[in-house]
Amino acid sequence: MLFLFYIFGLLIGLYAILILFFIIGFDKLKPITKNYEDTTQFSIIIPFRNETNNLLGLLNSVKEIEYNKSLYEIILVDDDSTDNPQKIINQFCADNPTIDLKTIKNLRQSNSPKKDAISTAITITKYNWIVATDADCILPETWLSSYNTCICEDNPNMLVAPVSFKSGSPFLHQFQLIDFLSMQGATIGGFGIQQPFMANGANLGYKKDMFLQLNGFKDNDFIASGDDVFLLENFVAHDKSKVLFMKDINALVTTYPTKNWSELIQQRKRWAAKAIHFKNNFAKSTGALVFFANCAIGVGLVMSFYYPIFLILLFPKFVIDLLLIFKTAHLYQNKINLFSYFKTALFHPFFTVYIAIISLTSSFVWKDRLFNK
Repeated sequence: MLFLFYIFGLLIGLYAILILFFIIGFDKLKPITKNYEDTTQFSIIIPFRNETNNLLGLLNSVKEIEYNKSLYEIILVDDDSTDNPQKIINQFCADNPTIDLKTIKNLRQSNSPKKDAISTAITITKYNWIVATDADCILPETWLSSYNTCICEDNPNMLVAPVSFKSGSPFLHQFQLIDFLSMQGATIGGFGIQQPFMANGANLGYKKDMFLQLNGFKDNDFIASGDDVFLLENFVAHDKSKVLFMKDINALVTTYPTKNWSELIQQRKRWAAKAIHFKNNFAKSTGALVFFANCAIGVGLVMSFYYPIFLILLFPKFVIDLLLIFKTAHLYQNKINLFSYFKTALFHPFFTVYIAIISLTSSFVWKDRLFNK
């Protein structure tokens, strides 16, 4: 039994060292502080399917963007919606004639509707800087100004930007917020230690000419998701120094948690299903270590009923995760309920291992469509 305890302790120790590096990287990455005059031209691409309940909130936030309206266009890509979104869009365009907004239909060519939507839109974009987001997001007023500042300051090829949840008090919401903050913290930390390995398609910018030069999604369009991570891998492989994270609250895009556990499981299965296709060795190693560390915590919690010594294993992971999550929550101005964090710390290992296993064997539902494994 002691042998098992030492093996689990080794796994959790390695995990704690990894998160410690992310914390160091998080602090090394400095926030944006300068401001530049509006100069960069943007083509904003927003794919959507059956988002009538969210479109109005998105469009109202678009209306509030504080950036020269002559310098950006918005392309909504309708991926075969069945809930009649055009009425909302037409009314918005009529009320806001100075905003350059158009809607096009998605041209399906692969197994990934979202990648197809982005590729379809890029063919008609007017500007070289593409910024992609989702229809269930709320954009900050300073969104494009932050992108412009980073572009003027550093001349990148790709900008990975922050995303968070508009979260309520129920445990389901707090669980998603805490889990998502841990991923965002690891994302920032990865950039800080020069190992970028995660991005979120709800807030991602890149140069169109580089997208085309790297053949866009051509090598991964058979995978339903991953419009963010696989594109990140391609840009990093081409020139890692030109791929940056925008550590700027003014660029923070917010979205909503899933409404129930069933939706959350489908979402996480979709996210996890792409992991086996990662090319980045750091991403693969990190994923494997996180999986086995969570296995160790899960088994250790069960065994602690018979051998209380296994409870010791929980402490280092509980503390190191808390540090990274609270750093990210402070940056994003999110409030974390400590009791919810404690419950999440106990439940999360079982949830993570469950999702990792079923994502390898089962299909998932996304936007009312079934995607087979």
